[in-house]
Amino acid sequence: MKLHFLAAALLSSIAMTCLADLDSSKVFISGTTNKSALSYKAGEEMEYTFKAELGDQSADGLFLKWSRNGDDGVKDGGTAPANQPLVVKTKIDKPGFVSVNVYLVDKEGKNIKQEYLDWAKKKQSRNVGYYAGTAVDPESLTDCGEPGDFDAFWTKQKARLAAVPFKDKVELKKLNTINNADIYAVSIPCAGPRPATGYLNVPVNAKEKSLPAIISFHGYGTSIHNPPGWGNPNALTLNINAHGQELGRDAAYYKEFFESIKSNGKSYAFDPEQNADPEQAFFNGMVFRVLRAMEYLKSRPEWNGKDLTAEGGSQGGLQTMWAAALDQDVTVAKPSITWCCDLAGTTKKGRYFGGWRIPYVPAIDYYDPVFMAKRIKTARVEITRAGLGDYTCPPSGLAISYKNIASPKKSIRWVQGSDHGFVPEKSEVIVWTTEEKKK
Repeated sequence: MKLHFLAAALLSSIAMTCLADLDSSKVFISGTTNKSALSYKAGEEMEYTFKAELGDQSADGLFLKWSRNGDDGVKDGGTAPANQPLVVKTKIDKPGFVSVNVYLVDKEGKNIKQEYLDWAKKKQSRNVGYYAGTAVDPESLTDCGEPGDFDAFWTKQKARLAAVPFKDKVELKKLNTINNADIYAVSIPCAGPRPATGYLNVPVNAKEKSLPAIISFHGYGTSIHNPPGWGNPNALTLNINAHGQELGRDAAYYKEFFESIKSNGKSYAFDPEQNADPEQAFFNGMVFRVLRAMEYLKSRPEWNGKDLTAEGGSQGGLQTMWAAALDQDVTVAKPSITWCCDLAGTTKKGRYFGGWRIPYVPAIDYYDPVFMAKRIKTARVEITRAGLGDYTCPPSGLAISYKNIASPKKSIRWVQGSDHGFVPEKSEVIVWTTEEKKK
């Protein structure tokens, strides 16, 4: 298959200018496709058009560098002047996704960077880029087959958790009151190597059985879990960390702790030797902490006994899927950019991934959201973001996860141009919902 990019001028004809005065905060790349991104047929031409949006600044000395990958294994790429649109034409001959990433670079191929504020209002730096995707018949994609004893395995794990009592043994320490809500540090006894730990939010003077409950989870990382700087006066909330670390300790403790959760020199959850036994996998203790934290939240007298929301992004989305699959009291699940969907897909079906991915071993299937999804039968599942250019959490896995959700109430929000962290200000958004299909 031959891929093309169109440019009206040769690179050698571009006058290179000094980029020292470029204000990168005001530049971005826009992207469009000749059809809605998820509507292509097998073998149909997919045409992407990208533009460097520089405002009134000159594009001299700037280029658009692109790369094409996909579930068909085809790779290609190139560079074109940034002073005109870049058009990339490609196709895929079977159901699956295509990825075309484009970056703004200088004449030496160095990425143009821009600063931004992350969710915690901390200054970060990223490449000026756009992460486009298209697909052929994504709703027909299927998983690679689950373990035959999947349900028996989780029945056994729940029994292990139930054997560790927690009532009257929870450590609860009030920290402060914010926005008419009391904030507590909480440690809950749990099966596995460590307790479930996090921060509990209880509205002041809340009456018994009066409040909805919300549990939230963290993305991947080894950061200190600090108390929230806000309070929710309208709900009972619990935010737990993934590791069960002690709260309020000094820097030396956390340095040693985060080093201790590595396995065979690998970052937590990435050791295939550890993951070869599903009861020794790092995720095993993480699931225990998710389930135990929800048990505790539901035991609180303030909970109304009917409304329980689970939410989180990336690794937090993974935990949200576990929560909704293994505890049918969850009424709303809001996973975003869910991590670890279809881990077997690359090994068994050759699906493309971006490089940062847990090495596949069969035992990790017990934790895969595409199989958990089949056990989510009653909760409303709102997948709040799935990036068409996110290959930390590939769109193929998100599509399969959505398809497998057993609940009749589900939706997924696809965002064109979005990778794992970046969301364009303007791009195509596609929403699949069960309600829409019933119309």
